[in-house]
Amino acid sequence: MESAAEKEGPLGGGPQTNVKEEQVTDGVPVKEEDCLKREAMEDTKVKQEPQRNPRVGCKRKLAMSRCETCGTEEAKYRCPRCLRYSCSLPCVKKHKADLTCNGVRDKTAYISLQQFTEMNLLSDYRFLEDVARTADQVSRDTFLTRPKRKKYLLFMKNRARKQGIHLNLLPSGFSKRKENSTVFDHRKQQFYWHVKLQFPQSQAEYIEKRVPDDKTINEILKPYIDPEKSDPVIRQRLKAYTQSQTGIQILMRVENMQQNMIRYHELDPYKSLLDNLRNKVIIEYPTLHVVLKGTNNDMQLLHQVKNESAQQLGNGN
Repeated sequence: MESAAEKEGPLGGGPQTNVKEEQVTDGVPVKEEDCLKREAMEDTKVKQEPQRNPRVGCKRKLAMSRCETCGTEEAKYRCPRCLRYSCSLPCVKKHKADLTCNGVRDKTAYISLQQFTEMNLLSDYRFLEDVARTADQVSRDTFLTRPKRKKYLLFMKNRARKQGIHLNLLPSGFSKRKENSTVFDHRKQQFYWHVKLQFPQSQAEYIEKRVPDDKTINEILKPYIDPEKSDPVIRQRLKAYTQSQTGIQILMRVENMQQNMIRYHELDPYKSLLDNLRNKVIIEYPTLHVVLKGTNNDMQLLHQVKNESAQQLGNGN
């Protein structure tokens, strides 16, 4: 006799069926085998498809052709500033001089939304961090935050007088008074001068801040007119000085003379700034005129005028 369970079959009615959930073939379930085949096919598709968007931070081989400076060798470098391809260090220096390019990437350059990537976002974030860091350093600078009161200005004049320098300071409303950043360091017992450099033959003007008084004139001018160690952009602008064969002269205006009698002191480039400023009158900060020898006919030197006066007196006697 058949039992009642065998007659009734599965719940919900209907005939009894003996269905196995999984059919085993060689010890591997059929469903698991299908899944493995499907995964293998997907892996082959992924390998066949080219990788369109490489991972952020991975190195990519740039499709460079020829050097855009010499046009003969294969390019190896790309300028971060102007994106110009170069093959060697001489070509890099030549393109910087020809295009007045400093080689520094422009962090504020415009990038369209379609080309904006995570690297650009990270660059903008770091740029904002640099700005915040610079602002924080300025706020912590004791020389800038310290108010220059009358007592402090009088102290600077007395210190300069002890070093043999006649320092005159203008009232607070003058522009030279506002832009002057000259300070005196108590620990090192020396001045850090605000120096203005003028190059008349190139119609250029530069500002040097916090120049220690023990620094020589040649060391101050080295970043500007040195043929090898100067900045390429500045060197290109001051080409008349860097390529000159006659040499240069460093002059400073005599401040204690009448307006219609403009005379200049000639400074020694091998001596320190302190030695050159001794026994001279300085209004706020020194202004150095860098001129080429033989082209300063309109700039009369003080010792030349004294010699001419002495000769005239000798001829009169």
